[in-house]
Amino acid sequence: MTFKWKEIWTIPNLLSIIRLILVPVFISYYLNAETMNDYRIAGLIILFSGVTDLIDGIIARKFNQITDLGKLIDPVADKVTQAAIVFCLMVRYEYMWIIVLLFVIKELSMLVWNIVLIKQHKKLDGALWYGKVSTAVFYACMTILVAFPDLSTAFANSLMLVTGFFLLLSFVLYTKIFLHMYRTNINE
Repeated sequence: MTFKWKEIWTIPNLLSIIRLILVPVFISYYLNAETMNDYRIAGLIILFSGVTDLIDGIIARKFNQITDLGKLIDPVADKVTQAAIVFCLMVRYEYMWIIVLLFVIKELSMLVWNIVLIKQHKKLDGALWYGKVSTAVFYACMTILVAFPDLSTAFANSLMLVTGFFLLLSFVLYTKIFLHMYRTNINE
């Protein structure tokens, strides 16, 4: 796969690159936080990353800046950012391992399904509504957990429960779509 120079330097691609650069910045701020201000800055980094994720898709579609590189780098930036968040939060929240487990299972499943479908010359183009909702809920809940480490355990667990529900929902619904695409291709 080769990329043309003008396809590389689009605003959506630059936003995805910025999100990737912010991952180690977030990790450093969060894991070395000593004051509430440090946690708030880490939360703002996550909020900024989530907003740029939303904006890059809008810009790409509206200004016809959808590129092969963007199709590759955007989901990588999303998953790397999300993984960094949940793994960092495992340090603070006892039940975060459940979110990590759901996240890993969902993402590995989607990777395997995509590989299977690509071998059949099929693919799922872009995120579906429940994937977008799950991502929005993920960023909202995780931003709160990052920025406000002094939350009550009950409230923190509630945020993790909501996040887990939407991760599980998108996992189940995507699996249903992938199975349908696979079966349809087999029967053709």
